[in-house]
Amino acid sequence: MAKMVNFMRRRQALSRSTRAELQFPVSRVGRLLREGRYAQSLSSVTPAFLMGILEYLISNILELVVKEADNNRRVRVTPEHVETPVSQSQQLSRLSGEDTHSQVDEMPQPRKK
Repeated sequence: MAKMVNFMRRRQALSRSTRAELQFPVSRVGRLLREGRYAQSLSSVTPAFLMGILEYLISNILELVVKEADNNRRVRVTPEHVETPVSQSQQLSRLSGEDTHSQVDEMPQPRKK
């Protein structure tokens, strides 16, 4: 009888982000892609693939940003720490486009003590 009970238990539900081993919300992006009508049809793996690419890019950018903050002997990351490595990298500067600098200038600056 114990074997029958184990067989009948439901498996714990796993999110698509967990199954894809990603931190970003795969289901939310899938919903936004469907609602935005960016294509007539979407594959079930499209949101996971897109989130995988974004997570990879952001992890690489954050790695560069942390190095920049360490070089400046800072613990807190500021928008300037993000701007410097992105503008120095040819691939990332092409990816970010021209409006990165104007957005960094508009961000509120932390209060100095």
